[in-house]
Amino acid sequence: MNPSPAHGATALPSWTVGDVTVHRIDEVLLPPAVGPWLLPDATREVVDWHDWLRPDFADRDGALRIDSHSFAFTVGGLRVLVDTGIGNGKTRANPAWHDLRTDYVERLTAAGYAPESVDLVILTHLHTDHVGWNTRWVDGAWVPTFPHARHVTSRVEREFWAGHAMDEPRRQMFRDSVLPVEEAGLLDLVDVPAEGVETAPGLRLISTPGHTPGHISVKLISQGETLLVTGDCVHHPVQLAHPSIGACVDIDPERSEASRRELLGSVADTDTLVLGTHFPPPTAGRVVTYGDAYRLVPVPPAPRAVTR
Repeated sequence: MNPSPAHGATALPSWTVGDVTVHRIDEVLLPPAVGPWLLPDATREVVDWHDWLRPDFADRDGALRIDSHSFAFTVGGLRVLVDTGIGNGKTRANPAWHDLRTDYVERLTAAGYAPESVDLVILTHLHTDHVGWNTRWVDGAWVPTFPHARHVTSRVEREFWAGHAMDEPRRQMFRDSVLPVEEAGLLDLVDVPAEGVETAPGLRLISTPGHTPGHISVKLISQGETLLVTGDCVHHPVQLAHPSIGACVDIDPERSEASRRELLGSVADTDTLVLGTHFPPPTAGRVVTYGDAYRLVPVPPAPRAVTR
């Protein structure tokens, strides 16, 4: 059974940073079973310590709410998409990702980002739920969804997977969602040093390894205001209160924790707007010091309704 679409069909939530409007492009709200699988140390006892997680980020029974979405915005004349979700019609071992049928492309188009108009796709890493809409099924083949876009990921990330002994589900994901983009000449591998690298005016890729070896987060600066997209350096707000909680799929758990602590420390008690790639609505907030760790103060989006 497929997860239901995450939100109402006409919701186009967005935030403004300087003169840039950042849209959340919803795919699905993932089933409750994803939480204990992905973050097994985020038990109900842990969640119960933090009232601020409810009702937005956890249910009354302690189940974590986890979302799949992308972010779209225009900066420096480029129409940008950060991560591409799970995708439709993909054969996946994980039932939460398998054979989805969502209106993601329609939502993206309604936000003003028809696939043919996207110039730059940033892939924080090459996991199944971040590359799925790289392609769609057309005339019996997986073809690039964003045919005019430069797709950017870390060179370390792509080279790691090229040398990794992948199981069949991951090989399938590369066949249907990565290789078609690569073979079309649309995948651009970027060296991302520790201090980060600018990929467009005001748009910076930040090295946050650990979840995967070449994982990157994304920083946007406009008119003195700053926004940060976490990628999977932080999967859920419970990790702000407990940065030691890692994901079951972290390739290097110690490095992942170190990156998470460094990233959170860099934005804590500042005006930086943090958007979590898997944070459920309201998705965004500001990180503030909370005991010896942090918490998220939500910043709700401004929904824009469209007529269909």
